[in-house]
Amino acid sequence: MMKTVAVLFAHRRSHYKAFDLADVYDEERDALTYRGDLPVVAHPPCRAWGRYRHLSKHEAGETDLAIIAVQQVRRCGGVLEHPAYSRLWSTAGLPPPGHRDAFGGMTYVINQSWFGHRAPKLTWLYIVGAHALPVVPFELGIPPGRIESMGSAEREKTPVELAKWLFDVAANCRRTA
Repeated sequence: MMKTVAVLFAHRRSHYKAFDLADVYDEERDALTYRGDLPVVAHPPCRAWGRYRHLSKHEAGETDLAIIAVQQVRRCGGVLEHPAYSRLWSTAGLPPPGHRDAFGGMTYVINQSWFGHRAPKLTWLYIVGAHALPVVPFELGIPPGRIESMGSAEREKTPVELAKWLFDVAANCRRTA
C-alpha cells in the first residue's frame, strides 16, 4: 500500500503506527534520514522550547531537531505541532498565530482537549500547503485535568483523534514551490 504522509519524530508507541498510509519515523527509524517528498506531520521534541524548558533535561542537539522539522514542513508541506508560545517560533522565523509567512505557512492555535486530551493543552500548528482544514472539534469549557499533575508520558502523548486530524491536514497539503 502506498504511503501518503510521513510522520517525523514520532513517539515509539505512536498512534500513527496503526495508520496504514503513514510512513512513520520514530527514534529507532530516525527522522533525520527522511529524504522523501510526502507531506509531513512533524512532532519534534519540545521540552527545550516550551514554557517549562528550565526544568527540562533535554539532550545536546535536541533543539536542532525542531529546526530540521520546520525545514521539512517547508520543503514537503504539512504540519508541525508544538506547545503554544514555543520559542521555536521566534528562533525559526515562524509566523505568529493567524499570520502567513513567505513559505505560505500559517500558524493556527488549537486546544488538545478538543481532541480528547484530559487537560487544557494549547498547541500551535505551523501548516504549509493547506488550502482547507478538516473541521476542528471546538468545545467551550475547560477540562478538569491539569498538565502539571500528569506524568510525562500522559503529558506528551498525542490524543488519537488529534493524530487522525493532523494526518488528514498533512494528507491535503501540497508544496507549490
